[in-house]
Amino acid sequence: MTVESVKPEDRSQAGRQTGARTGWLPGEPPLAGGAVPLLGHGLRLARDPLAFLSGLRDHGEVVRLRLGPKTVYAVTAPDLTGALALSPDYIIAGPLWESLESLLGKEGVATANGPLHRRQRRTIQPAFRLDVLPEYGPIMTEEAHALVERWRAGQVLDVTAESFRVAVRVAARCLMRGSYMDARAERICAALATLFSGMYQRMVVPLGPLYKVPVRSNREFNRALADLHLLVDEIVADRRAGGQKPDDLLTALLEAKDENGEPIGEQEIHDQVIAILTPGSETVGSMIMSLLLVLTERPDLGDKIRDEVKTVVGDRPVAFEDVRELRYTANVVTETLRLYPAVWILTRRTVADTELGGYRIPAGADVIYSPYAIQRDHRSYGRHEDFDPDRWLPERSKEVPKYAMSPFSVGNRKCPSDHFSMAELTLLTAAIAGAYRFEQAPGSDPRPRIGITLRPRRLLLRALPR
Repeated sequence: MTVESVKPEDRSQAGRQTGARTGWLPGEPPLAGGAVPLLGHGLRLARDPLAFLSGLRDHGEVVRLRLGPKTVYAVTAPDLTGALALSPDYIIAGPLWESLESLLGKEGVATANGPLHRRQRRTIQPAFRLDVLPEYGPIMTEEAHALVERWRAGQVLDVTAESFRVAVRVAARCLMRGSYMDARAERICAALATLFSGMYQRMVVPLGPLYKVPVRSNREFNRALADLHLLVDEIVADRRAGGQKPDDLLTALLEAKDENGEPIGEQEIHDQVIAILTPGSETVGSMIMSLLLVLTERPDLGDKIRDEVKTVVGDRPVAFEDVRELRYTANVVTETLRLYPAVWILTRRTVADTELGGYRIPAGADVIYSPYAIQRDHRSYGRHEDFDPDRWLPERSKEVPKYAMSPFSVGNRKCPSDHFSMAELTLLTAAIAGAYRFEQAPGSDPRPRIGITLRPRRLLLRALPR
């Protein structure tokens, strides 16, 4: 149930992959147009980043950008983004991760590199093995139906609150097995909404000390950040005070050992819990919002999902065990991941002088790429702007170039919860579409909200029972 196209690519052209050594001295990539004094391309990235990044490939497969005083390299071709993700010449770092550092810290699996990252992956990976996922099935099923049953005919739904609430609850109940999360779910959602918006601004317009000036936006950001860190400390303290050790990811973290056989430090535990709760909840919550928008704008998709659910399960409620049979529903989820990826921009940093796409990339350089732009490129997809779930049928998905569809990334930075998230999203979509169709209510604003993640700006939907 992972989403990654695997069409082989011709690698015979020397110098196209990162780190290729061809015996000649490569030059610098071209500089993208549209830079302004002082801010460089940061203003365009702040105003309309999706359009800006989507147009960069027309100027080259690797191009230079200016973000304030910094030079940043943008990669626009799918095979080069794959090479970038797989090469040891690049690490997790750069503007995105610097903006996230105040939230995620430096010792969690999302931001760590090298031996620390490998040890942390070994700690958390068992929680996401395919043979473990059925253990989460009853919780996912219960939360999916609780979401649907809470809605009433004609009710106007604040989709932001509903989506993040169920995402937080599934993550907390499956991976931390604690009802103590119920009272904290809303606080987590409110804090994340403020933080992920402010962090994007800090990434593309790096004004440094100005973000410490006590204006309203900075005060709100700092309050949300402090509250989220307090919530994590409360979660860890509650588990320790209860004395229970359920077989879950939080117990694994509390009992984890470092390279010397000693318990890992409190800061690493804190950062790991942040890494479990916040990116997963934010990205899954954003995807639920986008799925609901798709079902609203394309009611025919909901009709087909409802028919598939009836065919697979009959008159009983849909359950986790049905997910593998819900192929059309999964294809709707996959196409939503393609057109509306929650993780729409990523950054890396070089650790040595290297070569990418035939150009020289110096050590210490920041490199960015956009899954949103890659996954909407007309060079990779026929009718690239159309929402077409059938493009993920086995016979058609082979046409998609490798790395042109990697919403969970690849290599050792691949999201460990890819199968978990796909199962969760497929089950939720089936339960929702089987029960309701939707129309937008007054005040709804479905335009993209640009933050560290991508989601509709303010989605208000009226639920209409089938």
